[in-house]
Amino acid sequence: MALADVGDWMNEFGRPGVVWYAKRLSANDTLATNAHQAGPYIPKAFLFSVLPSLNRPEVLNPDVDLKVCVDSHKDRRVARVVWYNNQVLGTGTRNETRVTRFGGAGSALLDPDSTGALAVFAFVIEGGSASECHIWVCGAEGTEADLFEERIGPVEPKQHVVWMPGGAPPLSGLLATAPAAPASCHLTVAEIPPAWLVQFPTGEEIIRLAISRTPPAPTGADMRLVRRRDCEFEIFQSVEEAVYLPKITAGFSGISTFLSLAQTILQSRKSRSGNSLELHAREILKEEGFIADTTFTHRPVIEGGKRPDFLFPSQAAYEDRSWPDAALRMLAAKTTCRDRWRQIINEADRIREKHLLTLQEGVSEGQFREMTEAGVKLVVPAKLHGSYPSSVRPHLITLASFLEDLRRLPARRR
Repeated sequence: MALADVGDWMNEFGRPGVVWYAKRLSANDTLATNAHQAGPYIPKAFLFSVLPSLNRPEVLNPDVDLKVCVDSHKDRRVARVVWYNNQVLGTGTRNETRVTRFGGAGSALLDPDSTGALAVFAFVIEGGSASECHIWVCGAEGTEADLFEERIGPVEPKQHVVWMPGGAPPLSGLLATAPAAPASCHLTVAEIPPAWLVQFPTGEEIIRLAISRTPPAPTGADMRLVRRRDCEFEIFQSVEEAVYLPKITAGFSGISTFLSLAQTILQSRKSRSGNSLELHAREILKEEGFIADTTFTHRPVIEGGKRPDFLFPSQAAYEDRSWPDAALRMLAAKTTCRDRWRQIINEADRIREKHLLTLQEGVSEGQFREMTEAGVKLVVPAKLHGSYPSSVRPHLITLASFLEDLRRLPARRR
């Protein structure tokens, strides 16, 4: 059954017997970088759990045919789920699983303009294995992605969320997120500050601990940002598991107590996701010698009640009409930018070019052209530049180079 409405889709497949896998499509999932990967990457462990017959390490590139329907775009086909495993057999370097045969760039999953989109795969399980998969690729305006994240929590680049509607216990699916890149920041219960087990820590508290575990030297600002974000996520997961897993395991006295706990978990995830990148950027600015309210202002309130994330050199300079517009900068911090970059266009009237710090794994050439024409310049950690189309990479700004540009701005005279 193809459903054209996202609300109907969520209701139809938000039931027992269905497993959701949600991710942000990277440029290597789509055809944005011309990498010819032929389909979205999904981790082996997950695919082996929903398609056990795929786990045949003695066979070269074992595969399974699966009926799929991209309901968001009315596209039905038989896809190939394949484990490229020549590394396991000692004949090559690949050891990954992908879903292929979507028909090229005409598919919403492979369309370069879907880069950064939230895609939700609903695997219908019958007899211990997936019999079909229904997929929703969210639109660029962000409304559909917001609806999904209200249900399953934020989905960030390089992470995924697995949700099992009606599972036993139902809440366990909310805790099944992808591990961050290894940062040696996982905490045992004994290592977690005791107060955090009583009152869930704020994002700033977790970030302070992440900073203490990943000191500045000798890494540059770009690598520091990426490592600290990974470290912070590991700490967050550690605390989340220590605080909430015992409550889940103990069970619930009724639906209301389950829903209350589920909502608490989702809200803490949203709070962390919404502020994390911005708070990390603030701490790096301080470490790099920038002074709050002197050489940068965090969350100023300017004309019309607008609140950009950062103004440089300060709010006072911005409000000084004698200060030249060309000597002002604005930085927004958004983990994903495909459906959010337009939000920053009108955040500071005096600044024509807006800088946007993002961790999104690529944009299409068309998306980048739109951003450029609107005056948005992407600031992307150097490590992620390879996930962008080759034609876009020369125009990306590293965090380090953005900081150097800020240092060349004149200081405001008192």
